[in-house]
Amino acid sequence: MSVPAVELGRVVERLRASGCVFAEDEAALIAETARDAAELTAMVDQRVAGQPLEYVVGWASFCGLRIVVDPGVFIPRRRTEFLVAEALRVTVAGSVVVDLACGSGALGAAVAAEREVSLYAADIESAAVRCARRNLDPVGGTVSQGDLFAALPERLRGRVDVLLANVPYVPTGEIRLLPAEARLYEPHVTLDGGADGLETLRRVVAEAPQWLAPGGHLFTETSEGQAPVAQAVMVEHGLEAEVVADDDLGATVVHGTYTRR
Repeated sequence: MSVPAVELGRVVERLRASGCVFAEDEAALIAETARDAAELTAMVDQRVAGQPLEYVVGWASFCGLRIVVDPGVFIPRRRTEFLVAEALRVTVAGSVVVDLACGSGALGAAVAAEREVSLYAADIESAAVRCARRNLDPVGGTVSQGDLFAALPERLRGRVDVLLANVPYVPTGEIRLLPAEARLYEPHVTLDGGADGLETLRRVVAEAPQWLAPGGHLFTETSEGQAPVAQAVMVEHGLEAEVVADDDLGATVVHGTYTRR
């Protein structure tokens, strides 16, 4: 909606007073999204109360795309764009790509925007599955609900060329240290990686060789400190593994390649 400059200024003032560092940018996005004055007021109230901006406006910017994000679904982080960039280096037209523990389906959508692939995604949470379908239906993606690989069609076993697994990796004891927007609004199941943050990843890596095609790739995101352990887990299960990082984004990705012996 078109918002008079005076009213937009009031919105900026309210957002700034509530602690929003980028108040002007956020005000512009909220004004652009709101359909009428009543909705504008309600959205500003939600943001002032601390709700993440992405939930307020209903989408997140990721790899140049507007990804639909519903409340209760993990919000894709900008640092994860590095994981997508690394995956695109080995993704060719016709690849079978799986976005496991997909959340909103942002990773799969970003890959499909750059390559013509056969895309599958899965998540255990029904809210995430509904959201991912909204993002992946337009690119022909198939979204299933279930616990990791159990959700995938059996016909994919041994045929996956690129496996994207941005699984939870925050150690349970450190969730309390996260910013309030994540700690209070995002489901803990999307954040909690167990005692050392790598419990879910270990489950993924243990089964990955059964699903990856010869020469297939597994990409996951970790913290810098967790990366050597994640790399060792991949090697233990028969993958050649490397750690790559982007200092500008503060992103660390562990990349495993499955070479059958």
